[in-house]
Amino acid sequence: MVQRIESRRRDGDDVPADSVQLRELATRSLLAHFADLCEGVVVVDAQARVVWMNDRYPAHLGIDDPAGVIGRPVEEVIPNSQMRQVVETGRPIMLDIMDFGKEAFVVTRLPLRDDRGKVIGAVGFILYDDPRHLAPVVSRYQRLREDLAQAQRRLAEARRTKYTFSSFVGIGERCQAVKQAARRASRALAPVLILGETGTGKELLAHAIHSASPRAHGPFIAVNIAAVPETLLEAEFFGVAPGAYTGADRRGRDGKFKLADGGTLFLDEVGDMSLALQAKLLRILQEHEVEPVGSNQLIQVDVRVIAATSRDLERMVAEGAFRADLYYRLNVITLVPPPLRERLEDLRILAEHLLDATCRHQGLPVVGITPAAIERLERHDWPGNVRELANVLERAVLMTDSEVLDVADLERVMPAPRKAAHPASGPGPATVSLSEAVAEAERHAIHTALRSHGGNKAQAAKTLGISRAALYEKIAALGLDTQPIG
Repeated sequence: MVQRIESRRRDGDDVPADSVQLRELATRSLLAHFADLCEGVVVVDAQARVVWMNDRYPAHLGIDDPAGVIGRPVEEVIPNSQMRQVVETGRPIMLDIMDFGKEAFVVTRLPLRDDRGKVIGAVGFILYDDPRHLAPVVSRYQRLREDLAQAQRRLAEARRTKYTFSSFVGIGERCQAVKQAARRASRALAPVLILGETGTGKELLAHAIHSASPRAHGPFIAVNIAAVPETLLEAEFFGVAPGAYTGADRRGRDGKFKLADGGTLFLDEVGDMSLALQAKLLRILQEHEVEPVGSNQLIQVDVRVIAATSRDLERMVAEGAFRADLYYRLNVITLVPPPLRERLEDLRILAEHLLDATCRHQGLPVVGITPAAIERLERHDWPGNVRELANVLERAVLMTDSEVLDVADLERVMPAPRKAAHPASGPGPATVSLSEAVAEAERHAIHTALRSHGGNKAQAAKTLGISRAALYEKIAALGLDTQPIG
């Protein structure tokens, strides 16, 4: 700032005389105040020769004749001085501990510049003659370092996998086949595509594959694409360069690919990705490098991608809504966890596992379940699959005082079971369960909203009062035809 003021004065701009005088007074008084407050002050010239010391400095150094050191190289007077380094580099040394004999001083060293910015010397201050004066500062610094280390440990733990193959509970043939295929996938490094309805355990399988893979020591980063606004996805994936746009962090921000370097990146609901972003994802998978937003530098990354979706990607490829080349790049290893209605042989063991987990989480005694209650669960369609089962059991546990769940406990939280049409009713309307009626109403509402908005799912979700992700889940669960609406 001082240099800019001088430049303006030389260029003929009007600078108030009192401003110049104030600056010059501040410069003189600053050195004077530091000389009075500090334990010692030394000034050297451009050749690092001593040109001045205040009265206290020679006493600390044991110098009997202060005038005799003027003009001598600073190292001859102060053997451990770094003043020459400051003069030669023009960079200050803001805080340092300098040893002199049996003493140690806390010092700071600053370069001195002329009006043109050229270094013409340096000034050094002894702030304290005993480093113990820094104890409060050092203590606070140590606390900050400990807090940072603890935060980094918590972050590392959060980026570890939460599930293993033992978490994918089931004894049925289809369940075992999926687990075996997933174990084979864990031994490879190829991309994995997990297809299935919502609530079937796609993310659980992704965690298990990573935890059993050679990359288990690396981070596991999960991104739900449907939950991130389209305008933020690129920054979320690739990161942001420092100052890339107004409001951006000056230090920049790493994207999910950089965070997952050396580990696994799980892309949930990959079918919701825009075509533009699909092209960039394809390039990363091919070239193994990312370019942060606002940067022109490429960063090499080593990431294994596991993708999942509840949408029909083959049909999306045929409709042009999903890039065929990206589909083939992701679809190297395919896993399809079966819906719960197709693995009812696992229902008892799943229910017992979920009840145990729920009771432990809620701090309640473990609750059992009767065979009759299991039969009641088997009569339900489970459009939400295992996630819906977990919800039903948790609600039943919280609404009962019994130590064993029975049919009555489930009836309070479940829709009535599906009933067959009465044969004697003739051609009249068949009786349907409440869940079927609700599902049919949802189908009609979603179809109407999509038609009114020309198939635009974002607008349809807004009209229905639900999120876009929730709309996709309902479309998949209800088996709706989402082809373009004319």
